[in-house]
Amino acid sequence: MAPMPIPHDLYEVFRSVARHGSFTAAAQVLGYTQSAVSRQVQTLEEEWGTPLFDRLPRGVRLTEAGRALLPHAEAVGERLRAARAELDALRALDGGRLRIGAFSTADAALLPRTLAAFRARHPAVRVTRTEGGSARQLALLAAGELDLGVVGTACGQPLEGCELHHLLDERMYVAVPRGHALAGRRSARLADFAGEEWIAASSRPEETLMAGALARGFQPRMGFLAADWIAKQGFVAAGLGVTLVPELAASSARADIALVPLRAEDSPRREVYAATPRGSAPSPATTAFLALLRSVAAELTA
Repeated sequence: MAPMPIPHDLYEVFRSVARHGSFTAAAQVLGYTQSAVSRQVQTLEEEWGTPLFDRLPRGVRLTEAGRALLPHAEAVGERLRAARAELDALRALDGGRLRIGAFSTADAALLPRTLAAFRARHPAVRVTRTEGGSARQLALLAAGELDLGVVGTACGQPLEGCELHHLLDERMYVAVPRGHALAGRRSARLADFAGEEWIAASSRPEETLMAGALARGFQPRMGFLAADWIAKQGFVAAGLGVTLVPELAASSARADIALVPLRAEDSPRREVYAATPRGSAPSPATTAFLALLRSVAAELTA
């Protein structure tokens, strides 16, 4: 049968008695009674099966076994002090790491502004970032490789296996060339673009931002494929088609395209969430970053 683990505070008592050569002096330093210190040393001796101190008329002296144990007890103390300092730093956000992920259009404004605010407040936290769609973020969260991911619902993928923290609901715009007949409209219906070719990331519109439009009965004519947001804008500016632009990316649209807001009844809105691993306690850094994400999201949609 394996021996029971010895409480770490017994080693602290042992080190203090060895350092001061007296149960009484150690008790005064530790804030214990002399009898409590004596009992704890006796408990440690019983666990190791040997006397650790010779009891002298005035004070105590380490036995050979006590001298052998002392450096190990000191090492335990050093490790515990280092652990305490590291945990204190994590709690105070004076260290540690934060692993975040986000889909591409969140990188236009939401994530950069949040990162800038977080770095200004907590520069000692090491932040790493992963880019990819919501499905990838959810997989990384489930695998324990991310602390927080920014995910969205517009592509019809269920957001499962994580804790969801609502950030905002994005409206959608249609990006058209500057000279397009609808470029100056204050709003439009999806039906107004029935004759247009749509530029999207996939030939399967149900896997793109068009998923919400399909649910409303709209059947887009699919044109060129472009996964990159900059490429989509370039195709639109060249007159090769139109594309959906989520609200988070609207502020970074190039000058030679126009964004036409879709009417509320037609707009395939995207729900945007911060996702964290289900069943895991968030770190102080994750909690602080989530609070800043919510604040920045509120500013962007004000």
